[in-house]
Amino acid sequence: MKVKGKIIKYGDNVNTDEIIPATYLVSTDPEELGKHCMEGIDKDFLQKVKQAPIIVAGKNFGCGSSREHAPVALKGAGVKCIIASSFARIFFRNAINIGLPIVESEDCVRECEEGDILEIDTKKGEIDNISKGKSFSIIPYPDFLQELIEKGGVGSWFVKQEK
Repeated sequence: MKVKGKIIKYGDNVNTDEIIPATYLVSTDPEELGKHCMEGIDKDFLQKVKQAPIIVAGKNFGCGSSREHAPVALKGAGVKCIIASSFARIFFRNAINIGLPIVESEDCVRECEEGDILEIDTKKGEIDNISKGKSFSIIPYPDFLQELIEKGGVGSWFVKQEK
């Protein structure tokens, strides 16, 4: 899977309460959740994500509660990929389950700036910073994860498997 776009950059320990405040957990609709995504830490997020659909963040992205709403809200807001130094384990799994590609690359996080244009290739295991002419290696997704993400997550993937 390839994703290309500008980045929005955040620091360490972006937690699930900051990604989607508990007030909005009465909904499971991705578009509705997306309307309130990141509003506690970045009031301009919804405008930014239209032009910059890739998030680059520091350590422990998605920490806090294990709410599945957090990656759903990010995907609903238009996020196409998240790159972080590290992810909270339950957030990582929840993101993969809904088909939101996420990758770990401390080098990319350290050397990228907000507004840089990246191209991520999860099959080859590469991130290219087109703005700076730099490349970073990542662990490629195995074929079954490639397919799962391309199908939009576990639910859609299982439907295909049952046919």
